Amino acid sequence: MTRSPALTHSALPETIWFTRCPVPTATGIASDLGWLEHEFARDEITVRSLQDAPAESARDHHYTHALEGLFREGGNVPALWARSRGEPTRLVGLTWIEERQVVLVPADSGIHEARQLRGRRLAVPRHPLAIDFWRAMALRGFEGALATAGLTLADAELVDVPADGHEGQWAAELAALDAGRVDAVYAKGAPAVEAAVRHRARVAVELDAHGDPGTRVNNGTPRPITVRESLLAEHPDLVARFLSVLLRAAAWAADRPGDLARILSAETGAGPAAVAGAYRARTRRDLRIDLSDERLGLLARQEHALRGLGFLAAPVDVRAWADPEPLRRAAGYAIRPLTP
Repeated sequence: MTRSPALTHSALPETIWFTRCPVPTATGIASDLGWLEHEFARDEITVRSLQDAPAESARDHHYTHALEGLFREGGNVPALWARSRGEPTRLVGLTWIEERQVVLVPADSGIHEARQLRGRRLAVPRHPLAIDFWRAMALRGFEGALATAGLTLADAELVDVPADGHEGQWAAELAALDAGRVDAVYAKGAPAVEAAVRHRARVAVELDAHGDPGTRVNNGTPRPITVRESLLAEHPDLVARFLSVLLRAAAWAADRPGDLARILSAETGAGPAAVAGAYRARTRRDLRIDLSDERLGLLARQEHALRGLGFLAAPVDVRAWADPEPLRRAAGYAIRPLTP
């Protein structure tokens, strides 16, 4: 199909890319429903998922955000890391979804609460990645758990667990737990529920049960939506329209728990029981996107912690990174409801 002269003159991109993590995201829902493709079809813009691109060309873009025309809804560790390295991205939205963050121990362990992690061997994975978000996630998870008992990482023994050659999330750490080389493993989300069952591990600390959300600030809490700065500068309306579809997808999910469970199972690769065990009933109402002072403050707390742990090349001013205008415009659009 050839573009009309008017569209060609406007220099719209031929392709918009998006990427998301295998977790609950408005982007994943909008993609499953076909709404992103529908929104931009009239402009003859192809909308493609980075997850569907050849691995050799797309392997690093989810982390580096170095691809022009890319929207990313995913963990904040790679997003902050990329920004700290000078990647020209802008933060245009944040979500906060409780994903059941836990500390797992062997079934016969004497550890039953956070204070008993003092002096224990905590598994800290090491992956051969440009940004080892798994390692950052484990450290931050243990920091949160220890903080509930007034402890810090210095009060425990951190044990490096090389993850090379292990298949699956937390496979290396759980293998170390099975072998008795460590006393506790941090895990989160639906795969964590299934992993605990497979390894007959027991939950010793449930971070979601703590009243202070600050203890759960980690890679996915809060979860940023970022976009290449060039796309925002050249086509702000496209960015606002993309976000408007995500807002509509989040609203759609709020009233359809059964449909959402099906989509989350597909997105996470976990079965229905694991999805139900990992995501609270209110998850369908928690997909809302905003750039509130509270969420920006929680992300700033994460930036400070990651910098202290050595994961960021330079400081990231979270509030300067954020641009609230696209989300304001998106919220103001009166988009015709679509039937999935």
